[in-house]
Amino acid sequence: MAALRVGWLQMDLAWESPATNIARVEALLGAHRADVWVLPEMWSTGFTMNTALAEGEAGPAYRAMQRWAAERQALLIGSLQVRIGDKARNRLYAVFPNGQVASYDKRHLFRMASEHAYYEAGTQRLLVEWQGWRIAPLICYDLRFPVWSRRTPEYDYDLLIYVANWPSARHAHWTALLPARAIENQAYTLGVNRIGTDGNRHTYAGGSVLLDPKGEVILHAGSAEGAFVATIDIEALRTYRERFPAWQDADKFEILPTTAWG
Repeated sequence: MAALRVGWLQMDLAWESPATNIARVEALLGAHRADVWVLPEMWSTGFTMNTALAEGEAGPAYRAMQRWAAERQALLIGSLQVRIGDKARNRLYAVFPNGQVASYDKRHLFRMASEHAYYEAGTQRLLVEWQGWRIAPLICYDLRFPVWSRRTPEYDYDLLIYVANWPSARHAHWTALLPARAIENQAYTLGVNRIGTDGNRHTYAGGSVLLDPKGEVILHAGSAEGAFVATIDIEALRTYRERFPAWQDADKFEILPTTAWG
């Protein structure tokens, strides 16, 4: 399929209230149609360190994602608090209409909120294929670390996605880093943020945006709550990469241990 309808929800998240947020997602999805739906980071609770709320591997928010994927015949992407054994994780699920599920655990935990003290970091990236597209989903703070997002022959994607709870205090960083990731990786890039105020009185300005591989805006959500859908074209992506093949000159590297002297 050459074209992909990409949808996302920019929404206020009820603090630590999964049932309220499940109902809100249901209402916002409404009759909208897309091939992929993307929800914000920790969409069922907000960005909380209260790991007592963490679901098991098949909790109500997870089951809701499975139901929405099946009903809409769409790929559903979003992150949840999840408990695996005695460890909590900020886990992104990619849920397919047939019930199959892939997952990614947030690699870069936001230490300024002590996320690293409450959650276990992931160690592997995720690449999913859907309707002829290769999709790489990451989570919030991962956006600040370009090496983790780098498109390589082993991690070769068409659409890069960041789900986030990115606060207004650093909104300028959000608006600067998303185009940078799109440009340097020559890929469609989607950042999905929330709006409103959380239980820690942090405010969120939204700014969810879909960018083309040149970093130019396809659709910007502003600060409104709602469902947003735009279409992207894989042939346009391939043509751009062929005409401007900067990726062929990218540095090849491995991250190796550093030895300090002196």
